[in-house]
Amino acid sequence: MTKILKILMSGAIALGASMSQADKNVEVLHWWTSGGEAKALDNMKQRLEQKGVSWQDMPIAGGSGTNARQVLRARVLSKTPPSSSQMKAADIMDWMDAGDDIFSEKVHEQAVVEEWDAVLPGVVAKGLKCDGKYCAAPVNVHRVDWVWSNPEVLAKVGATTPTNWDEFNAVADKLQAAGITPLAHGGQAWQDATLFEVIAISLGGPQFYEDAFVKLDKKALESETMVDVFKQFRKMRGYVDRSFQGRDWNLATSMVINGEAGFQVMGDWAKGEFLIAGKQPGVDFNCSTMGDGYLYNVDSFAFFNLDDDADAVAGQKAMASVIMDKDFQTAFNLAKGSIPARSDVSLAEFDVCAVKSQDDMISTDKSGGLQPSYAHGMALQGAFSGAVTDVVTNFFNSDQSAEDAVKALVAAVDAER
Repeated sequence: MTKILKILMSGAIALGASMSQADKNVEVLHWWTSGGEAKALDNMKQRLEQKGVSWQDMPIAGGSGTNARQVLRARVLSKTPPSSSQMKAADIMDWMDAGDDIFSEKVHEQAVVEEWDAVLPGVVAKGLKCDGKYCAAPVNVHRVDWVWSNPEVLAKVGATTPTNWDEFNAVADKLQAAGITPLAHGGQAWQDATLFEVIAISLGGPQFYEDAFVKLDKKALESETMVDVFKQFRKMRGYVDRSFQGRDWNLATSMVINGEAGFQVMGDWAKGEFLIAGKQPGVDFNCSTMGDGYLYNVDSFAFFNLDDDADAVAGQKAMASVIMDKDFQTAFNLAKGSIPARSDVSLAEFDVCAVKSQDDMISTDKSGGLQPSYAHGMALQGAFSGAVTDVVTNFFNSDQSAEDAVKALVAAVDAER
């Protein structure tokens, strides 16, 4: 082989490799459109583009993902699924029940090479697998049962951070008497469900929550404890302002940031909004919890079967690898407000709220207090989750008694069994 031929061949090989890398692509469907969310996701996009992967963004606004799920269903049914979609554990199981070959098994090959099983907590890994193989990659672990507060607002009525619902009610009454909105809340079904489930686990305890909203045990659903949960939920309705209907969650967070409200009950994605506004935890805002449980919500991206498209598969594998990269997990979660899904990522750069979240996750995992969020697609599949939420949001927006709400809850669940 002549020297010139060798040069030409090596150049052709290099060009082919370059073109192959440039052809790698991912189309990503998601509902992260708020400031903190968009900043966190942009980090993933940049890292993929550095690897020569073309990113096609498909954002669908709506904090609960309801709109995104509708778009995704239409895409899948028309046999034009995206490369990847933001998805929760219960949604993955729903799609698995709908039929075979929906998700790609190619990502599992990446997971085996990178030994995901060794670095992911078992409770996290379980929700990412389809028939025992990874079909999704986790970007974080969110804690749902946070109470966010503005200490300057609380100080105006001589109050400190409450540690139980009786104390919360007392502080809220003082704020209301002073003309300050006690609770920043958005009148959307998923936000109502979030508030309700936080009350349920903190007032009833982790075992009650598991019995009621994981196992759907009828005794728990119709118990006096459930009546008490609805009664506290009714109190919370009295602490919101008149303009709460239809308000997005991040706008409610802004009310606390700007001193317009004292509290917000919301997952730690709210912390991303505080941070992007330049606020410091423990100084400008406080993060606190009630009770001894921990409601978790894992954000993940599932990968659809595009196995006949080599460029798309290459993009999927690259995306999965980036998601599980330790540096990405650090950068992403610093922006998002959550904690890394990987158990071997240092929290040296994280704030006190994140450290408390991880410490509590470890301790509650051992005690049985670590529970999946029903409101955020981690506990109940399909119709059950919707049935519970319909009862919850109807109660929040009506004069229904707590006792009648419990009857309606039991009936709604029984109708879906």
